[in-house]
Amino acid sequence: MSTVTLHRVIRASPERIYRAFLQADAVAKWLPPNGFTCTVEHLHAHVGGTFRMAFTNFANGERHAFGGIYRELQPNVLLRYDDAFDDPSLPGTMVTTVQLHTLPCGADLHVVQEGIPEQIPLHACYLGWQDSLMLLAHLVEANPEH
Repeated sequence: MSTVTLHRVIRASPERIYRAFLQADAVAKWLPPNGFTCTVEHLHAHVGGTFRMAFTNFANGERHAFGGIYRELQPNVLLRYDDAFDDPSLPGTMVTTVQLHTLPCGADLHVVQEGIPEQIPLHACYLGWQDSLMLLAHLVEANPEH
């Protein structure tokens, strides 16, 4: 199992970023990396709540479904959730921790994803997260608050 760690400074409030992680329409907009679309089947944003979604590769139609449980939510500060792929060839449960800190220019965002199946190349996971976080910034930085 592998781990990725990412850090970004985003020109938006922690509240706006936190909301983008927990609203289905926002997640569908920013979470899929370039070349993928996202269908959110459900998203129940509370501790113990579940989510289910799928990424579809636009070029070849390949679908990757996954779901998980929200383990810890501290509004505008912390999200921790588990998720696992439906595909048995991608075993295990991943744990993603998102931490937000207020900055004068917006927010400091730290993401750690642990338990990534060995079948997913680590560089591909980093590239995917980089795409996703860029899309997140585009979403939440529109109409700046600062």
